[in-house]
Amino acid sequence: MRVALFITCVNDTLYPQTGQAVVTLLERLGVEVGFPEGQSCCGQPQFNTGYRHETEPLVRRYAAAFRDYDYVVAPSGSCAAMVRDNYPRIGAKAAAEGRGQELVDAAAEAVPKTYELTEFLTDVLKVTDVGAYYPHTVTYHPTCHGLRMLGLGDRPRSLLAAVKGLNLVELPGADECCGFGGTFAVKNAAVSAAMGADKARNITATGAEAVCTVDNSCQMHIGGTLARQGSTVRPVHIAEILASTEGNVW
Repeated sequence: MRVALFITCVNDTLYPQTGQAVVTLLERLGVEVGFPEGQSCCGQPQFNTGYRHETEPLVRRYAAAFRDYDYVVAPSGSCAAMVRDNYPRIGAKAAAEGRGQELVDAAAEAVPKTYELTEFLTDVLKVTDVGAYYPHTVTYHPTCHGLRMLGLGDRPRSLLAAVKGLNLVELPGADECCGFGGTFAVKNAAVSAAMGADKARNITATGAEAVCTVDNSCQMHIGGTLARQGSTVRPVHIAEILASTEGNVW
């Protein structure tokens, strides 16, 4: 099994420790992880802003970068959803415009092998207890792309429930968007901030020490809002929780 880490732009620039945690976790489970340096952005910011043609080179690049791997694991529901849901759309539209099958083929190559981290753990490796230890009270925010586009369901929760020492508490309004939405937060700043404020208040009300997400982008938005509200709740990516052990808590 050849497995590659797709680190994503937000991970690479702002949360490199999340990528490190993914590698630590997967290697502990016996997976050899590769990191093709030809990888780049998945194209989500461009595509969501309406620049479909500008996204196309990134579709080609993604397929080429991960061609030699059986699986691509991303610690991001939104980036995994971009590949799985939108790459086929981009290919189909290019073909309909009479520009050939290249992007259709690139999408067909990339989509089946791309997994969000918790999907890979539960569906491919068939594990829920990954040997983690995290002695804290945690609440879980299911991010929009993971919840609605990937259909992650209870996968993240089942992994968290198996973590030794972790007390998982319910988040009121858990399925409501945190307000980030990528470029939405830039174009609709006031609405985004109001949604984030509601989410942060609900998180603080749980009494949790940490709020867990499967996307660093949502973690960034929630964390910034919590800080401005004076909350002491710490935002943390699920990879960092699952990578933690009794000898090394992230």
